[in-house]
Amino acid sequence: MRIQRRILQGLLLVCLATTFIAPEQIAIASTPASEQAQILLEEMTPEEKVGQLFLVTFSGTDVSTNSPIYQLIANYHIGGIIISRANGNILVEENAAENTWTLISELQKIEYYNSYRKQPEALITTPPTYIPLLIGLSQEGDNSSHTQILNGVSPIPSQMAIGATWDTGLAQQVGTTAGKELSILGVNLLLGPSLDVLEVPQPSEPNDLEVRTFGGDPYWVGKMGQAYIKGIHEGSQNRILTIGKYFPGLGSADRLPEEEIATVRKSLEQLQQIELAPFFAVTGDAPSPEATIDGLLTSHIRYQGLQGNIRSTTRPISLDPQAFNLLMELTPFGTWHEQGGLMISDSLGSQALRQFYDPTGNSFNARQVALDAFFAGNDILYLGNFADSNLPDTFTTIKNTLDFFAQKYEEDLTFAERVDESVLRILAKKLSLYNDFKLETVLAPQDGLAALEEKSQIAADVARQGATLISPSRSELNNNLPNPPTTNQRIIIITDSFEDEATGKPALEVNTLQESILRLYGPRSGLLITRANLTSYTYKDIIQLLDFPAESEAIGASLSQANWLIVAALNTTGDRPNSRAFHRLLSERQDLLQDVNVVVFAFNAPYYFGATDISKIDAYYGLYSNLPSFVDVAARLLFKEIPNPSGASPVSIPGIGYDLISATSPDPEQTFSIYLNEAPPTEEDIQGETHPDATPSFPVYNVGDVIDIQTSPILDHNGHPVPDGTPVQFVVVSAVSGTNYLPLVETKNGQAQTSFLVEQAENLQVYATSLPAESEILQISVANPGSVDGEVQIAPTASPTSTPTLTPTNTPEPQRVITTLPPLKPTGPSWPNWHVWGLSFLITTAFALIAYQTGAIFGQVRWGIRWGFSAFIGGMLTYSYLALELPGSELLTSSPSLLWNVILAVLVGSSIGWGIAILVRFLVTRSSKIDKSGD
Repeated sequence: MRIQRRILQGLLLVCLATTFIAPEQIAIASTPASEQAQILLEEMTPEEKVGQLFLVTFSGTDVSTNSPIYQLIANYHIGGIIISRANGNILVEENAAENTWTLISELQKIEYYNSYRKQPEALITTPPTYIPLLIGLSQEGDNSSHTQILNGVSPIPSQMAIGATWDTGLAQQVGTTAGKELSILGVNLLLGPSLDVLEVPQPSEPNDLEVRTFGGDPYWVGKMGQAYIKGIHEGSQNRILTIGKYFPGLGSADRLPEEEIATVRKSLEQLQQIELAPFFAVTGDAPSPEATIDGLLTSHIRYQGLQGNIRSTTRPISLDPQAFNLLMELTPFGTWHEQGGLMISDSLGSQALRQFYDPTGNSFNARQVALDAFFAGNDILYLGNFADSNLPDTFTTIKNTLDFFAQKYEEDLTFAERVDESVLRILAKKLSLYNDFKLETVLAPQDGLAALEEKSQIAADVARQGATLISPSRSELNNNLPNPPTTNQRIIIITDSFEDEATGKPALEVNTLQESILRLYGPRSGLLITRANLTSYTYKDIIQLLDFPAESEAIGASLSQANWLIVAALNTTGDRPNSRAFHRLLSERQDLLQDVNVVVFAFNAPYYFGATDISKIDAYYGLYSNLPSFVDVAARLLFKEIPNPSGASPVSIPGIGYDLISATSPDPEQTFSIYLNEAPPTEEDIQGETHPDATPSFPVYNVGDVIDIQTSPILDHNGHPVPDGTPVQFVVVSAVSGTNYLPLVETKNGQAQTSFLVEQAENLQVYATSLPAESEILQISVANPGSVDGEVQIAPTASPTSTPTLTPTNTPEPQRVITTLPPLKPTGPSWPNWHVWGLSFLITTAFALIAYQTGAIFGQVRWGIRWGFSAFIGGMLTYSYLALELPGSELLTSSPSLLWNVILAVLVGSSIGWGIAILVRFLVTRSSKIDKSGD
């Protein structure tokens, strides 16, 4: 009896445990990082908590105890710092990398040692509450003001140069290089990459993005962004947080966000199609954690008609709670944010925000701006150039703001809860970088600097693969310029060389291209060219020639004697009148260009020349970056060492009629393949023999089979897979049922697939169109079940019909839609789920009550209780067996009648449980009678 009772008790415990197996595990299990973050949060003071919300800037490299940045770290517990060349934190010098490592290390040490100082003396022997700083910068690539470290690290190409390769592998390699080297320096926050989509280039507008974007196609910007982010994470070994810019996108803005807040006329639906698509791709729709962005930088941009009302204009997204929440309610963003994604405001001290709050520029209430940005939904507030109009300096403004936030934390419970929510998210991210907050873990080791001596060659790979022949076509180029320059020909090089305000140096030196040509093709490299025949001028020299020809006769004479005119072009902007030097030369002094081979290399964006300008150019190439490796590739293109550059522009170029939407549409010159995912045997396989001269057979299906078909990768005009979402129409043609158009499907990773059910025996021809491209034709044979030797039985028709043509029209009128294949798994309720579980529980409970009531009716109350429990255990064990998908369970759960199958199985299980209990009672009663008869 005791053994039987223990068995029943054990079964009851198992049943109770398995009864509450959650059919849908909605709650996310607490991770060690989140648990540790919660512990840290509970130990922090209000001042320490609000300090974590702020990213600050400072001037110079002084971090002594009297410096403002020391005071902000030691006494105000700021959470992070952004360093830059503009603020003098990073100097343009040979040992810039080592100096940056030193600065970052010192900043982290200030926080660490002051965390001890903040402890009571009685606890000085215990580990302090040390929370590392986030120390970040932007490193967008190129020799530009958006790249902070120019010396001591591997050169990084611009994002547009990467986009021109159309190679996500190269994008990842660039990210890996940048992530590895920045991590060596101690950087743990990267403001990048930019995920803006340059849908329509605006070279004449002040908001011109230039080469600070991967391109103009949302799909490809997202793919490149995913790869770049994955590279940063892998290269840094997940020691750098990536922050995507500029959410929700600046591609359609007509103002620079630093100078004036732009207003964009777009609805939320339009934003989702273009601007938001790349941000979706790196947040909730990211393919892996490594490709997921850690945070988003919210831009100061307004939208008119965001919610459909064209008369309604939002405040800047970074300050508008309603507009901000509208975006964050979109599933990819909401899911990502709930899982720990950070929202960071753009610089709250920008000139644009100052004008927004007070167009006169006389008043700027800094702490109110910070409060507005925080209430809008930002987790971290970036206080760049943050100075209140009524306070003496930035340092005082930041202190005042921190004090204000700390006071409000103690007075306003709702505000305190909102702060705790953001700080918890920030702490979890910091823990994801280091696992534990030990100084030796946080500091980048000094011996790692030796790895920076070996520079990566990834920029050279990007330069070679991204180089683009913009105009003319390859065949026309061979006619226009059949041969490269020769030894006796004179070459004039004009370079857009101007001094960068941030570096004090030109992005392109006047003789950069000349020296590259001499190094590769000069006296020491085959003597294809001599120094005497090379002359270089700047754009400023050309302006001098055009405006004061009498004072520039030497330049005019040099140009008139040239055989080749090579132009190294950057951007064209109204802020630099000299940037239009070559445009003016083409229109004002065509006499100097007669019988001269004119070759232009665009080391910035490729859309600054109009159709008339390009018509006067013999060869126009896009390089997209001004790094030395790109200059070398330009020289190799000039001398035809690279005869067929493989890159393609990732943005539209109006001057040559290059439209990116058309370029990324299916190429009509291709005939893509179409095939069966799981083809059945062919007729020859069935017959077991082949004949050399026989016509190739095609697969044989039976009536009632489902045919699953798929295309090969569909390529665009540049030879790359078409973007996701490209529509594809599958068509099935037969002599019996005519032409049938399957439901339209869209591509995924360049391919499309669909399925259909065959309803009668016939020969089928299947093809697909993705206008204007078409596939090859697939032949399929359908036989009646039971036909011998694969013989195809064609259903008779009332009258003969001619075989319809296989060439689809542009606007086909469907004759009959073939039944579409249902999913491989039934489309019933998902399994397991609360609905089925609830019904199973109620039915099992009811059956158990019936079993109990039966025992009670016969005067066996105790056995009635046992019968009830046994029935309940049997039913719930059966449900648990099915829910855990143990062997054999799929026979019931994979059926369309899932609900009824489970209920029936639970009833059977309850019956078996009750039956076992009845059997036990019978055995116990019998044993008792035997014992009594023995007595």
